Amino acid sequence: MKFSGKILALTAVQAGVFGTTAFVFEAPKPRFGTSLAASRGPPPRRRGGVLGATPPVGAADRIADATGRMDAAMRGGAGPSDMNAIWDRSAPVTAQGGSLRTWSFASAAIDKVLVMMKTDGRPLNADVELWQGPDNTPQKMRVYIEDGNLRPFSCVIDSPGGQNAIAIRNTATMEYPLAATVEADATDVGSGAANIAAITSRIRDIIPRTVQGGAVYTKPFDPSVASVQVMMKTDGRPLNARIELLQGPNNIKQVIDLYTEDGLERPFFAVFESPGSGNVVRIVNTATMEFPLSAVVEPYMVEAPGVGADGNAFILG
Repeated sequence: MKFSGKILALTAVQAGVFGTTAFVFEAPKPRFGTSLAASRGPPPRRRGGVLGATPPVGAADRIADATGRMDAAMRGGAGPSDMNAIWDRSAPVTAQGGSLRTWSFASAAIDKVLVMMKTDGRPLNADVELWQGPDNTPQKMRVYIEDGNLRPFSCVIDSPGGQNAIAIRNTATMEYPLAATVEADATDVGSGAANIAAITSRIRDIIPRTVQGGAVYTKPFDPSVASVQVMMKTDGRPLNARIELLQGPNNIKQVIDLYTEDGLERPFFAVFESPGSGNVVRIVNTATMEFPLSAVVEPYMVEAPGVGADGNAFILG
């Protein structure tokens, strides 16, 4: 008995010194949640009606969400105000005749840039260039529009890599100023810039038309087509082309003379406003026969009568 008493005393000393839990019965912890469970962080988000872990939201998911919002707005009769909304929320820069304006993007995450130009109804003459490094112009275009208010210029320029800059020079005289805005796709995914960039992925799924060097490709459109989307690319060779929007015989409303150093890395995508009837898009491959190009010309916005409150609405083509 004396030996057992010494063991019990020694065990009690260890419990007091080392904090052991000898001879202490712990009740099982309850499995139901309490208010203290909030300290462990927010519960997993429901997605698609199923409770699961929250997936990482990347640029592709944000662009897809932006595209869905745009589709819903177009089906709801928002009209062709998606382009105008970019002008309303942006701060356009005025380029007087003969002046030069530049926008630089140092981040390598910016791979697409939306360039938009317009006037107050006067003709628009401008040179748009993509600069990458000193004395390196991998893409440039010369733009002419008869009415810069009725047919504003909209173009998506691919800018892979870093240290890119967009240069816009107003080649008209001082009596013909223009307003320009440039938005990066990666910095504001929910904007119109991301919507336009998402549309480019759709048109890439369409089988293109091959235009040999020196050949001409024309495509007329119905009066219900409010705007036309044009995409051109090559297999990695240089791209030299002339894109024209005609309304009637030899009545040119908009012209773009395009040069791209690599038509695969930097394909061309633009939206042409086509109000009225008799609109025809003509593409001329100004290169020699060794440099063919692939072109896709499809409706971008189509007027649907009797949908909107004013009797007209616009849906994606």
